Amino acid sequence: MHDDRLLFEFLILEGAQAGLSWSTILKKRENYRRALDNFDAQKMARYNARRLEKLMADSGIVRNRLKIESVVKNARAFLSVQEEFGSFDAYIWRFVGGQPIQNRWRSTKQLPSRTAESDAMSKDLLGRGFKFVGSTICYAFMQAVGLVNDHMVDCFRYGECRERRE
Repeated sequence: MHDDRLLFEFLILEGAQAGLSWSTILKKRENYRRALDNFDAQKMARYNARRLEKLMADSGIVRNRLKIESVVKNARAFLSVQEEFGSFDAYIWRFVGGQPIQNRWRSTKQLPSRTAESDAMSKDLLGRGFKFVGSTICYAFMQAVGLVNDHMVDCFRYGECRERRE
């Protein structure tokens, strides 16, 4: 995946999911798109206290004040990364050397919840002012956007993702 808006959406949704089930967030995904201006970072970076209160009252999204406040901080940090690196895509793919990590797991017991790469990503994102980007969240983000292929080798998606190598 190399679309900055979509990468930003995934990063925000990964943070929203922290401590919750993915099904909860997936069911609310369209509500998030509506509430957060389709994850337009330019618009989100300008949200004020009144807009945040409106989000807190929106039953279609997770109404956790810290998570809601983080979307503004993350939008601002995202825009800074785009300015510095030309795109968020260029920045984020640096953590895997520009190519997806191709794991060869045979059992779900082998799947890590974090790696050296997700640790480095988390540390760098936090240093740039992002919130809700711990190493486990970063690893889930890496899996979701194709930075790492963690499908089991006997899964039909393993080969598809290995060949796709965006």
